[in-house]
Amino acid sequence: MRYFRQFGGKVSTAFKDTYSRSSQWKKKKFYNFERTGVDIRPWNVPMLIYRQIFDRKGRIPTKPLPVVVFDKDAFLASSDKAKMIWFGHSVVLLRVDNKTILIDPMFGPNAAPVAPFSVARFSENTLDIIDELPEIDLMLLTHDHYDHLDLASLEKLMPKINNYYVALGAARHLVKWGVSNDQISEFDWWEDKLFEGINITYTPTRHASGRAIRDQSCCLWGGWSIQSSNEKIWFSGDGGYGEHFKKIGERLGPFDFAFMECGQYNVIWHDIHLYPEESVQAAKDVDVRTIMPVHWAGFALAMHHWKEPVERFVTEAKKQSQAYLTPQIGELFTLNYKSHENW
Repeated sequence: MRYFRQFGGKVSTAFKDTYSRSSQWKKKKFYNFERTGVDIRPWNVPMLIYRQIFDRKGRIPTKPLPVVVFDKDAFLASSDKAKMIWFGHSVVLLRVDNKTILIDPMFGPNAAPVAPFSVARFSENTLDIIDELPEIDLMLLTHDHYDHLDLASLEKLMPKINNYYVALGAARHLVKWGVSNDQISEFDWWEDKLFEGINITYTPTRHASGRAIRDQSCCLWGGWSIQSSNEKIWFSGDGGYGEHFKKIGERLGPFDFAFMECGQYNVIWHDIHLYPEESVQAAKDVDVRTIMPVHWAGFALAMHHWKEPVERFVTEAKKQSQAYLTPQIGELFTLNYKSHENW
């Protein structure tokens, strides 16, 4: 039962009717703005599986990555500047206008809970971090892939979360797991909502979604713009390079800060994940002052060295004279943070 519960809610006819209000819903699934594909040939699958399971050299750290201990008092202390914590991969905790916002709740130890072989997290006991977190005013979810929406994490988080803003198509999972419909708002691309004086907008990406074979691309995918009275922050979300970045910049930019997807890329699925150099360029397109790489240092979901994303990202940022930050996992920081490259 636990195995099947991981899949979340099924895509009913009623849900399809709801999703069809989106211009991105065509022929029973969501589509990207640009033609997008994953070039995995059937004869390549056995080798990909073999490498994922057994080719581990350099793809995972030699010892668990440390996580800075969470300081609740420091995080909750009143401030007119946003406070931010990255917990590895794409998990981000924000304190904006004295409201707590959590993005992509994946604190769990395994990014492949329904696969025969686990994809273990680089850090240990990360689910325990949830016990220390304060009340969460708003949770933002980019899409429903396992490395962004984790059942074990959500079950621990539910008593703490007051509101959920999620991708169109993701609410069915949360309701299946016990979240009240009244707490959830679903977003199509470009839709926005004012939350306690903070303007939240769901931005497009070039990606995919799904938790089971039968619900592929039945949840939209995207990023989040968070505009407070003092700062504009953007979370890029997963996705490959495309014209949508310039459109985001034109409609919502410039931004003070952005969390940029950077990691788990491969030539085979290049359309749906950014190379590090493209991550920096995408931030340039959107017009972001300071950037930070995320979607790395959590799991080995691609064949590159585990540190390669941040190293290539920093090299490109320096080449383009782009301001960047690389805080430690769990470290509290603001836009005044002095970056130190200790990876």
